Amino acid sequence: QVQLVEAGGGLVQPGGSLRLSCAASGRLFTVYSMGWYRQVPGKGRELVARIDIGSGREDYADSVKGRFTISRDNAKTMLWLQMTSLKPEDTAVYYCNVVSYGARQDWGQGTQVTVSS
Repeated sequence: QVQLVEAGGGLVQPGGSLRLSCAASGRLFTVYSMGWYRQVPGKGRELVARIDIGSGREDYADSVKGRFTISRDNAKTMLWLQMTSLKPEDTAVYYCNVVSYGARQDWGQGTQVTVSS
């Protein structure tokens, strides 16, 4: 099992930037993918960005390409999401996610991001 704790959410004006962080602990040696998802009330959780540990491949939702950047440390203990040019439609609860061998998924508690003037 992996424990995840997000931080860095808050209120930001349109066009602004935020950096989310996720601290991971536990059985990290089995983790092969790390990512960020987001959810708004009444909708399902959607993928924002993820990174494959082995290949380094990064995937982004079309809506955030060119504006968001995912990164991690080599030890898999930290995951970040740099968000720039934020839009009101980016408002959501953002969740950190890891996938471990055996298809196990672990989630953080979420951090609220609100983009509003």
